[in-house]
Amino acid sequence: MNFLSNSIRWGLPILYVCCCLAFFDKNGVEASHKVFTQFQSLPPNVTVTQANRTGYHFQPKKNWINAPMYYNGVYHLFYQYNPKGVVWGNIVWAHSVSKDLINWTPLEPAIYPSKPFDKYGCWSGSATLLPGNKPVILYTGIVDDKKTQVQNYAIPANLSDPYLRVWIKPDNNPLIVADKSINSTFFRDPTTAWLGGDGSWRISIGGQSESNNNINELSTGVSYLYRSKDFLKWEKAERPLHASNGTGNWECPDFYPVSVSGTSGLDTSVVGPNVKHVMKVSLDVTRFEYYTLGTYDVGKDRYAPDPDMVDGSNGLRYDYGNFYASKSFFDPIKNRRILWGWANESDTTDNDVSKGWAGVQLIPRTIVLDPNGKQLLQWPIEEVETLRGNKVELSNKILNKGESVEIKGITAAQADVDVTFSFESLDKAEPFDPSWDRYDAQKLCGQKGSTVEGGLGPFGLLTLASQNLEEYTPVFFRIFRNQDKHIVLMCSDASRSTLMDGKSHIKDGKDAYRPSFAGFVNVDLKENKLSLRSLIDNSVVESFGAGGKTCITSRVYPTLAVQENAHLYAFNNGTQRVKIDSLNAWSMSKPLQMND
Repeated sequence: MNFLSNSIRWGLPILYVCCCLAFFDKNGVEASHKVFTQFQSLPPNVTVTQANRTGYHFQPKKNWINAPMYYNGVYHLFYQYNPKGVVWGNIVWAHSVSKDLINWTPLEPAIYPSKPFDKYGCWSGSATLLPGNKPVILYTGIVDDKKTQVQNYAIPANLSDPYLRVWIKPDNNPLIVADKSINSTFFRDPTTAWLGGDGSWRISIGGQSESNNNINELSTGVSYLYRSKDFLKWEKAERPLHASNGTGNWECPDFYPVSVSGTSGLDTSVVGPNVKHVMKVSLDVTRFEYYTLGTYDVGKDRYAPDPDMVDGSNGLRYDYGNFYASKSFFDPIKNRRILWGWANESDTTDNDVSKGWAGVQLIPRTIVLDPNGKQLLQWPIEEVETLRGNKVELSNKILNKGESVEIKGITAAQADVDVTFSFESLDKAEPFDPSWDRYDAQKLCGQKGSTVEGGLGPFGLLTLASQNLEEYTPVFFRIFRNQDKHIVLMCSDASRSTLMDGKSHIKDGKDAYRPSFAGFVNVDLKENKLSLRSLIDNSVVESFGAGGKTCITSRVYPTLAVQENAHLYAFNNGTQRVKIDSLNAWSMSKPLQMND
């Protein structure tokens, strides 16, 4: 108790730790936190299959993962982990530390269910650094088998321990209990705390409220707002920080400022005239994440999206693929805001059990405001470049219709590829059919795949490809003409990534979830160029289009294109020829220390 009361006057909020999990079924999605009782505890001698394990993405030896934080020069990764199995259940907060976000050292679990206020689960959390370098974690506790959710706190047992190995959960928990106006089974994932000019802390908690009595319509997504002078006594604001009708339950909200006139990251409490705010939520109903840019009224404690922003499933996404439960944090060492997301498995539960592991943390990304002020830009942190090994280069290579070129001399199953394509004109861009849904890029990509001849595109990369192209994961662009404007479609198509019984591809909805992920790219084509960077890692392909304007992550499980049998190609299946202006590709090594 004295730890908080003697410390909280001024402090630096550092990071929210989000521990939402999603599961994909045969049709795409299932509810989060689903318990597979038949698999949640397995014999300790279960065999761990290594064929598709990642080489340089963080992945523990077995089971589920999620969530990072930064404190006192050390990066901490707290992740939801089942020590007894590969599915949701028996969850503890495992803990690993790093000095560079690449090399990780595993520690003992930090938090696990042990008190009445978290008897049935320790879910999401956040961290705030108090004066004297004293961190406090907030997390959601589950108090009964009905999933009633409360907000608790934990403190380090020994501040002299640089790795903060042991955490204590004081008995004056819970700190926040839902009042009668809140559905306590949808009340979780507190954000990073920020300090207002009045000396009060603020946090926001995700949830939902019913918008009407029509059971066929989605509920209102809500980001509840709470304030505290001492970080111990919290009061709910009369109005939420933000809410939106028809979006369904909001998980893992994130709220932070970005600079309008620079690329430096901002501490979470920063406000001012040269600042925009980002509101991100993970939508329970779609299992994707969406964000808006807008204005934070500090007087009213209300967030308002910009007029051209869209709340909900037609809004902007961090990533248009396998990406969920992300959180950003401010890194004061390099003065940057870092985004870290989690990629769930697309495989079936039975296959996860057979593999002996599930889930992977993606490469951390820097996140800044696009100079156009309309979206965010994401890019892999520079530290990942320390893993680059053998390099190959290609330039001024023309690709006519139907042509491809293999990129040899690197480990294609574990690579970093950065390529810039150019084209002579936009004259052959296909007309954009008015009947197509301008918001449904994924559907369009499913119709206009990498093998469907177009005018300007498809062109891009064939990643994790077998020698005879029985399986591959293409990442590519297509360009359309819509009256006096051009529309760029970016796809990462996992539907052709895996053979079943050596004969046919596993399709959407059969045994696994491997769709044609896609997003539109808001890019100026006046120079007739498009860039693409892909981080390829055995069963993960993270791709960044046009300098990070559109990002797509695919989870794939090759059966032929494994390790030394994987190949990489650049290709063009459009009638308009394209040129590889420059291509740089590196083999990627495994970090010296991983959580194995």
